Amino acid sequence: PEPPEGGWGWVVMLAAMWCNGAVFGIQNSCGVLFVSMLELFGSSEDKQLAFKTAWVSSLSMGMVFFCSPIVSIFTDLFGCRKVAVTGAAVGLVGLLSSSFVSTIEPLYFTYGILFACGCSFAYQPSLVILGHYFKKRLGLVNGIVTAGSSLFTVSLPFLLRVLIDSVGLYNTLRVLCILMFVLFLAGFTYKPLVPNTKDKEGGKKGKSKFPPAKKICNFSVFKVLSYRIWAFGIPAALFGYFVPYVHLMNHVKDRFGGSVPEEVLLLCLGITSGVGRLIFGRVADYIPGAKKIYLQVASFFFIGLMSMMIPLCNVFGALIAVCLFMGLFDGCFICIMAPIAFELVGAQDVSQAIGFLLGLMSVPMTVGPPIAGLLRDKLGTYDVAFYLAGVPPLIGGAILCFIPWVHERQKLKERAKPVDGETTEKMLENESTLVLDTTEKPVKELDSGF
Repeated sequence: PEPPEGGWGWVVMLAAMWCNGAVFGIQNSCGVLFVSMLELFGSSEDKQLAFKTAWVSSLSMGMVFFCSPIVSIFTDLFGCRKVAVTGAAVGLVGLLSSSFVSTIEPLYFTYGILFACGCSFAYQPSLVILGHYFKKRLGLVNGIVTAGSSLFTVSLPFLLRVLIDSVGLYNTLRVLCILMFVLFLAGFTYKPLVPNTKDKEGGKKGKSKFPPAKKICNFSVFKVLSYRIWAFGIPAALFGYFVPYVHLMNHVKDRFGGSVPEEVLLLCLGITSGVGRLIFGRVADYIPGAKKIYLQVASFFFIGLMSMMIPLCNVFGALIAVCLFMGLFDGCFICIMAPIAFELVGAQDVSQAIGFLLGLMSVPMTVGPPIAGLLRDKLGTYDVAFYLAGVPPLIGGAILCFIPWVHERQKLKERAKPVDGETTEKMLENESTLVLDTTEKPVKELDSGF
């Protein structure tokens, strides 16, 4: 059906906005949790402390994206509502169980895997369901929805710092469970407008029947060359993307001591990221077709440049300016992912297209922060880690530049095929009419003769 461009869709938009806020607000505030984990579980004798602790946050963020191809299959089979509600419940259990551990190792499973998998199953349906309700306003709506994570990223670091100082890390994690419970309730608002694959295969009688494996795992999206470039170019750009979110707080502590409020940096990232999502989400609606990619190219260029400038900031004010710019273009990159996926593969395959992309993104986002932590343990400073973190976004952005040109060539080829088919059909129709005319004329003459 044609998207209603509103109605119940506005309620769905608010629920999806909460989902983005709860999931990525917690993930982006991991720098505060990281410092607390170092103090709680670490010792001065452990020479690989930053490396081991960074795995908790990076594994969590990586698993959110790693599960995405599986989530897309479940979303196609069972619909957005069931998958989102189940995911939020699993995430709630994982976060709650994380508040009862006594060492860092169990957090790899409870926080890094269980909580993150639940977040993944809750997050992706929030992107897919928006395409059911909006088409013309999809860029704007995606900007508003993804701005939810910015609102939470702005407020959560200060809340987490107050909670950790007053009630400790364990009780802070239990307070965060409230966000996941609200997310569990929000999932019930995802009223489906398009039947899922299982319902289609079951028919009108409502028989439960699973579709063939080819329909479950739809690898046909990789036949689209422009999508292939996009799906491998973005992960190439993300090896250093998550490094500032994990290590920036500890870098500030190393560089400036305890004399500066390091949470202000996450506040700056969150505010400008929200502004960027709203602005660039709306701008994307006016940019035709795959040319939206150029916004992501620009965002990767500036993100890479800002990452390299972090070690050069010897004044806290300069670091604030860097974070303001980084947040702005971070918002640009995130808010137009779904609209670009719709442009490259169409609405029918968008769920699995997003799923495969997020799955490929999981590898660099998981590997980057521990490598940065290892460099910090070996060299005693984060400078080299931040310099190296700025290189992949520049390379990935250069790869993405080719997509609009490739996509336009693909569209021209696809247009040419139907035209050739139509012309041959018309030629066959003309031939058949000529044959009919030649056979009808003698019959008419015989009739008139009698």
